[in-house]
Amino acid sequence: MDWTLKGFDALSLHELYDLLVLRSRVFVVEQTCPFLDLDGLDKHSDVLHLLGWQNGELVAYARLLAPNVVKPDFAVIGRVVTAPEARGGGLGHQLMETASAECERLWPQAPIYLGAQARLQGFYSRHGYRPEGETYLEDDILHIGMVRP
Repeated sequence: MDWTLKGFDALSLHELYDLLVLRSRVFVVEQTCPFLDLDGLDKHSDVLHLLGWQNGELVAYARLLAPNVVKPDFAVIGRVVTAPEARGGGLGHQLMETASAECERLWPQAPIYLGAQARLQGFYSRHGYRPEGETYLEDDILHIGMVRP
């Protein structure tokens, strides 16, 4: 697995296209959730894109947001996604380990927040994330905030 971490301006057109296709395949098509994925945050100067490549194909992705971009005092991991054909071999765990480690390296004093789909709470708990607050609906999918101190 080859991991790259880049700001918006450093992404090639092909990388940008691949990450948008992966996010659309999973979040819009697979999860049958029509929502505006392009929320304006991707190109923010304090947002980084973690891309996981396998045999030249993008198979994993997460968006890392510096503290205070969307949540005061918290780094945020969002848009966590793996390609359907690459699931079942621990790739999601590799993605979360890498994303969490990068947040800790970049913003060592900040706890990490993520808005998890409630059904994946156990998955994120395995990576040190703990529920915070009540469940909530986002795009008709039940979510819960989770924090890793």
